[in-house]
Amino acid sequence: MNLGTGVLIAVLLGVAALFWHERRERLRLRARLEDATTNLERLQHTFARFAPGPLVDRIITGGVENIGEKREVTALFADLVGYTPLAERTDPAELVELLNGYYAQMSAAIEDHRGHVSTFLGDGMLALFGALQPNPWQGDDAVHAALAMRERLATYNAELERHGKAPLAIGIGLHRGTGVAGLVGSHGKKEFAIVGRVVNVAARVQAATREQETDILITDDLARTIDRRFVLAQLPPLVLRGIDKPVQLHAVRGFEP
Repeated sequence: MNLGTGVLIAVLLGVAALFWHERRERLRLRARLEDATTNLERLQHTFARFAPGPLVDRIITGGVENIGEKREVTALFADLVGYTPLAERTDPAELVELLNGYYAQMSAAIEDHRGHVSTFLGDGMLALFGALQPNPWQGDDAVHAALAMRERLATYNAELERHGKAPLAIGIGLHRGTGVAGLVGSHGKKEFAIVGRVVNVAARVQAATREQETDILITDDLARTIDRRFVLAQLPPLVLRGIDKPVQLHAVRGFEP
């Protein structure tokens, strides 16, 4: 072997070694990228249990501090009737199981109609429609969700009765108005919420369901925006606690396609 051939072989071996090194490095980087993508997807999926998916995406891309804007929303407030005596006579573990089953059914009804559950408050829950992104059909979605909650509760009660348990009853209040949507809380803990009168009115309307002996009440502000095929029963104006003027309410009977 002459000198030129030896140099050529050495160069070829060097090029081959460099090629395999770069190939191994590309494979290693690809594996790390795939792991990072999997971890990000897992993180998004985990956080989606605590906040709506679109909100998680916005936090990832824009940060926590830049979320806050004025929105027209429909607030749905639901509460269990007779929860205090139920909690007192029910074993704690059984009560948690009962509430989890109830919340699963109610949350599914809300999510099926483009709403999201903002907050669980013991035996109550607040759901929002149109808060994450503009939704011109939010009123229809919210009332359809309330009717679906009625149906799902009837199914859940049938299951409870088969196991010898007492049925549940709920009151649902809905109102449409303007509020500020954003991440609210302390430095250590924040949650997506609507700040404004719209939520307070929905809560007061829900409380009025007990007085009116009906399960779904909506305000006139919401009734004027929804499909006329909803069957409503107008009630006399009511004075609600914390609201300065009487509020015109409607009981929701159903929907006629």
